[in-house]
Amino acid sequence: MSSRNPQRTGFLFALPALLALALLIVYPLLHTAALSAMDDSGRYVGSRNYERIVASSVTLAALWNTFYYVGASLVLQMTIGAAVGIMLNQKFRARGLARSLILVPWIVPGIVAATTWAWMFHSEFGIVNYMLQTAGVVDGPVGWLTSPQLVLPSLIAVNVWKMFPFVAVMVLAGLQAVPDSRYEAARMDGANFMDEVRYVMIPHLRPILFAITLLLLIWGLNGITLIYAMTKGGPANRSLITPIQIYKQAFEFFRFGEAAALSVMFFGVVLVLIAIYIWLLGRRSET
Repeated sequence: MSSRNPQRTGFLFALPALLALALLIVYPLLHTAALSAMDDSGRYVGSRNYERIVASSVTLAALWNTFYYVGASLVLQMTIGAAVGIMLNQKFRARGLARSLILVPWIVPGIVAATTWAWMFHSEFGIVNYMLQTAGVVDGPVGWLTSPQLVLPSLIAVNVWKMFPFVAVMVLAGLQAVPDSRYEAARMDGANFMDEVRYVMIPHLRPILFAITLLLLIWGLNGITLIYAMTKGGPANRSLITPIQIYKQAFEFFRFGEAAALSVMFFGVVLVLIAIYIWLLGRRSET
């Protein structure tokens, strides 16, 4: 059979994997789409769940919070992580120790990091307020997680602290593959350190930075652990992001149809964002 029709043989070998993908990915998507058109008793209600979700002012606020939280986190994670990765690629004393310590925030479980930072940001007993008051930076306790203006920046800071080591490690691994001859050639042309970063390191890291950005974007849009454990979306929904809104609709208010409708819409938004990012990157690489 394989000698007469190799394409058919290849398809048969891939069939178990295709069935597994259909079971694990396609079926949940179709089931969620079907659930979004039903009420809590399983009766078909058409687009009513979508209309309720769109009409809610909380949905737009959560979507804005999501973009703000993910966008700011992504920019800071990439900037700080790339800078640290480049620094860790240089030769200095205790470099091995520094490379080991940089991994600590990344390997700490998300729920542990969230609980620890929630206590550190506590307005009365947190060490952050204690240190700032001792140094004279602030006059009194600051509600980092209770102030509507400070809660999202505080959560972004924790998210950046948690994930920038991942960027640093990936950048460092990418720089390890740069041949020394490229640095030597650049130095013979009179390049300084910043020239090496611009003309040797960044071009070599471009595919890696693209993959990291895409991963961080997807993880950020789907991550709820830090925010839910630290604020549960409060105060007054100022840190509510769309994934937490979906969770609350389903498992706190038991409105599974509206949660499914919101999931379908958010899935579409995420797909559009990723498609735009890939398209823009493709155009840039062509030019």
